[in-house]
Amino acid sequence: MFRLRPDWRHDNTVAREADDIAPETLRLLVARHIGPATLRRLRARFATDERICCATASALQHQGGINGSAAHAIRRAIDRADPEAERESMRAAGVRLLERADPDYPESLASIPRPPEALWVRGVLPVGGVAVAIVGARRCSSYGRRQAARFASRLAAAGLDIVSGGARGIDAEAHRATMRAGGRTIAVLGAGLAQDYPRGHAPMFRSIVESGGTVISEHPMAMPPRAANFPRRNRIISGLSAGVIVVEAAARSGALITARLAVEEHGRDAWAVPGPVDAASSRGCLELLRDGGAGLAITPDDVLATVAPRRSSGHAALPPSADLEPVACAVLELLRTSGKVAAVDEIIARGAAAPAVVQSALTILQLRGLVVRDGAGVRAVTA
Repeated sequence: MFRLRPDWRHDNTVAREADDIAPETLRLLVARHIGPATLRRLRARFATDERICCATASALQHQGGINGSAAHAIRRAIDRADPEAERESMRAAGVRLLERADPDYPESLASIPRPPEALWVRGVLPVGGVAVAIVGARRCSSYGRRQAARFASRLAAAGLDIVSGGARGIDAEAHRATMRAGGRTIAVLGAGLAQDYPRGHAPMFRSIVESGGTVISEHPMAMPPRAANFPRRNRIISGLSAGVIVVEAAARSGALITARLAVEEHGRDAWAVPGPVDAASSRGCLELLRDGGAGLAITPDDVLATVAPRRSSGHAALPPSADLEPVACAVLELLRTSGKVAAVDEIIARGAAAPAVVQSALTILQLRGLVVRDGAGVRAVTA
């Protein structure tokens, strides 16, 4: 399988072990009633986590700019928080913590409004590279599953990370297809990492980590899957990604929220995969397309046509000819020798590899900026 090899970091320095986190910091992160915006405000006013933990309700109100009832609720929440229980739960599950102030916090996520103050991480988040989210209905059709697998496997084979929400249906199919293609996938959960949610998905999450992927949450380990957690999760899925692909969605769904967040708040791209016009499961995608809220994605190349230029202009770009597989080298030489635009069918006919292998090689060459594809065919980029 042809794959790009961006500069992913596979050591243990990307997030801190449980024993390396100050008790005051962990206490604030697990305390109820302290969301990301409130914690940022308190840290700006009190300078250190230790001072916040020692502050009276009156100090939280007057110095921290918190109203009276909220200040008392926060004071009680700080007192009741159990950082040592959280630390033990993290140790048992092999979970580390990545704070927004840490140098390896994802830049794309830090740039969105209201980024998480911390992420609980199993596995290692990639440093560099480009990710694309694939989201959709939990109760999906067989068509939706096929399209999720088709897009995930092809994009993963081209070297993109695939992000999704770990849910049943489209999310799970995107994660599994990415692993089958030998790619990396990131599951963003709406519950703490000690929760068995969705029930029965623990083996898939283990496989994600074992295959080099990542399972993350912005919630403490024991946080149950509350309804309010999922819109917050959706902003992380979008924030980690260059764009969001909606494969199948009803008229009102979290997948549509994620796509709209990507476009309207995060300045990212969104694509929708069309489905049958008389199917309720296609309604959300069709409305996105009708209203101009997403681009049309018929094949994975529709996504790559947008993502490839972005990758070549940044995001840990590779030297153009580094690590090319033999078929990619042969295709590039063919195009350079002819000096002309060639149809994809012609390239396949002149090659000695299966059509899918040649298509994958062309995708890699396009992502490296070595060839350009348009309606007329493919041509080599001249220096």
